[in-house]
Amino acid sequence: MVPWMVLALSVVTLGGAYFFQYALGYAPCHLCLQERIPYIFAIGAALVAGILSREANLGIAPVVFMGLCVIAFAIGTGLSAYHVGVEYKWWPGPSSCTGGGLISNSLDALTAELQTGQRVPQCDKAAWTLFGISLAGFNFLISLALTFISALPVIRFQSEAHGRTL
Repeated sequence: MVPWMVLALSVVTLGGAYFFQYALGYAPCHLCLQERIPYIFAIGAALVAGILSREANLGIAPVVFMGLCVIAFAIGTGLSAYHVGVEYKWWPGPSSCTGGGLISNSLDALTAELQTGQRVPQCDKAAWTLFGISLAGFNFLISLALTFISALPVIRFQSEAHGRTL
C-alpha cells in the first residue's frame, strides 16, 4: 500500500511542477530542476517496490526499494531547504542562478536570453507564493512528508526483525 501511495504522490507532485511550468508559464530555475530528480528516481523505486510487494516470499526486496525512496526524498528535502534559504536570502545561492540584475550572470544565460527573448529564472526570487510559502517551500513540506511515509515499511521491517510489532 505504501509504495503505491508514494508513487501516486510523487507523480502528482511532479505533474504539478510540470503544470506550473507548461500550463501557467512559470519557468523553473536551476534549483527547481534539480529538485525534480529525487521524484523521478522515487517513482521508479516505488513502482518496483509496489510490484515486488505483491509477490509472495520476496522478503526484504520491497523494503530496500522503499529505503531508496527514503534516501531520495531526504536529498530532495535538503535541496528544497537549501532553495528556500536562498529565496529568503539566509545564505547565498549558486552564482549561476542568483543576482538577477540588468546583465546576465554568464555567457550561457545571455545567449539563452537572446535566443528566447526571456530572462533565465533566478533561484533567489520566488516566482509564486501562497500564504507566503514559495513552490520550493511547498516542495520542502511534500518531500519531508514523503520521506516519513517512505520510511514506514522500513521501520516496520526493522521492528518485526527485532521481535517488536508496531
